[in-house]
Amino acid sequence: MTTENKILRGKILIVDDEPANIDLLSQTLKGVGYTSLRSTMDPREVFKIFEEFKPDLILLDLNMPHMDGFQVMAKLKEIDPNNSTLILVLTAYQENATRLRALESGAHEFLTKPIDLAEVICRIQIMLEVKKLRSEITMLGKKEFPILGKSPSIVRLKQIIHTVANSNTDVLLLGETGTGKDLVAGCLHDLSDRKDKNFVAINCGAIPETIIESELFGHEAGAFTGANSRRIGKFEHADGGTVFLDEIESLPYDLQVKFLRVLQERTVERLGSNELHPIDIRVIAATKVDLKEASDKGEFRQDLYYRLNVVEIALPPLRERQEDISLLFQHFVLQACSRHNLPTPSLSKGLISQLCSNKWEGNIRELMNEAEKYVLGLGLGLSDLTAEIDSINKTSGNDSLTLTEQMNLYEKQIIEEELLRQGGSIKNAHAALGIPRQTLVDKMKKYSIDKKDFC
Repeated sequence: MTTENKILRGKILIVDDEPANIDLLSQTLKGVGYTSLRSTMDPREVFKIFEEFKPDLILLDLNMPHMDGFQVMAKLKEIDPNNSTLILVLTAYQENATRLRALESGAHEFLTKPIDLAEVICRIQIMLEVKKLRSEITMLGKKEFPILGKSPSIVRLKQIIHTVANSNTDVLLLGETGTGKDLVAGCLHDLSDRKDKNFVAINCGAIPETIIESELFGHEAGAFTGANSRRIGKFEHADGGTVFLDEIESLPYDLQVKFLRVLQERTVERLGSNELHPIDIRVIAATKVDLKEASDKGEFRQDLYYRLNVVEIALPPLRERQEDISLLFQHFVLQACSRHNLPTPSLSKGLISQLCSNKWEGNIRELMNEAEKYVLGLGLGLSDLTAEIDSINKTSGNDSLTLTEQMNLYEKQIIEEELLRQGGSIKNAHAALGIPRQTLVDKMKKYSIDKKDFC
């Protein structure tokens, strides 16, 4: 990474009672582009500096007079309960118990003295990159387009979503279990003029047949035993917005006629009523089966299939978008680490290899579960297979990724994600990243990134 990268503008506070250590670290960090630095030899001054300076990262010694590093971290927890400022402990203590206590006290990373300056720089860069990614994850729900991936099939999917989103056309989503049909449905709603109205998701396979008609269409008081008051159904509740019908193939056959009438006339008749209520809804249906084949077998109404199949969007299975697997796994790992407040584990070459070779029958949902287990250290699923590969790689001298490799991996991912957000525009991407255009072009060449994959 160059000193031009905007991540290098992070503010760093050095806390050490040895002036020689402060001078060495300050000069080294300034030499690689970290210009926003503060330092103190008195740990009691940390908190005043913290309030004024708002550092992104603190380099903290443990053994100091007046207050040791553990006391400093305890006080910082009171000031910064969200632990948003990164802490890298630099100490002469090498015992595992000290390391564990430091991590439990709020440290994010731990290095022992005498320190390797190159390793300190790499570790700082990785910590700041991870912080940025975590921030992006926090904001993901607010982003315009929370679908990650750079494979041709995903780029094409995004183009289709943008094209179709703001129309009132009903949509049929086709895809295996776990391919993200609910996410695509949400995107279609959020990118439409209906985004300020209700998005009502209904899993047709999860509602008992005895109550599904009442759930969808509503009922009047006295319509059946136990119907003590009028109830508005989900279709009416979605008036002005979007109805997402997942597992549409599970809709009972006798209800399909009534649903077809809703699609054709955009009216709803509650149970126990003869009155039609007009509704303005857009319907997005999703299925994991071939509805044409089901209709040919008489398992699904043919007229309903053709009425639903105005715009058909097929979601690719994960095994057909292998170039996205590593990116998605890292994304889910960071999400899980943030959710459980755990440090980010390194990704071994064995793990990456196994991820790309797995069949992923459960698709993205299965990958997300594996990331969760990986972060929690559970020896299940892929973890068992990965242990074998890691063991083989270790004997051949190719075990975990080096700091430089991890740093490059994070930088490549950040560039790819920004290009995704900017639709492949180098002009917009280099501005958003805060680096010169030529620097971005050089980095894209370094990591074999083609802007055409993001257009």
